[in-house]
Order: sequence, then C-alpha cells, then structure tokens
Amino acid sequence: DLATALNDRGQIKYLRVEFAAAVEDYTAAIECQPGFEVPYYNRGLVLYRLGCFDEAMKDFRKVLELNPQFEDAALSLKQAILDKEEKQKRGY
Repeated sequence: DLATALNDRGQIKYLRVEFAAAVEDYTAAIECQPGFEVPYYNRGLVLYRLGCFDEAMKDFRKVLELNPQFEDAALSLKQAILDKEEKQKRGY
C-alpha cells in the first residue's frame, strides 16, 4: 500500500543520510495511514539523531499509543528523555 511504500522510501533516504527527505516521506506515510505506527517510529529516530528530542519523544509516544508492545519505541523514548536531560544539564 501507499503508506508502506512511502515509509520504505523514507528508509532508503535515511540510509543515504538524506534526513529531511526521509522525514518528508515518513510524514506523508503518516498522513496516508495515521494508524500505522512504523513511520512514527522511523521519523522519531531521525528527529532524535537531529537532536530534536521533544519532537522525537512525541513520535515515540504516538507509537506506544498505537502499539504498546513496540519495545524499540519504548527504549528510544527512554533514551531521548535521558539525552534531553543531559543536554539541559550541560546548558546547551
């Protein structure tokens, strides 16, 4: 389906380190199928790598709302919270 294709294309762009383009594809996949948790997770990973912790945490929380058993999202959420706290402690 279209949402899966957009998510997969986002993955290719992510692997090519084309983060902005990957985020666009993940967002398009989400808009196409809002109940599909995988593109939220993938977009969260990109946002996390870019240091956008609040946005990443929002995506990881959405994944867990849609699928509470998604363990990687739970781990990624915890890591984003820790990294945000560390960033705040260091004052940047």
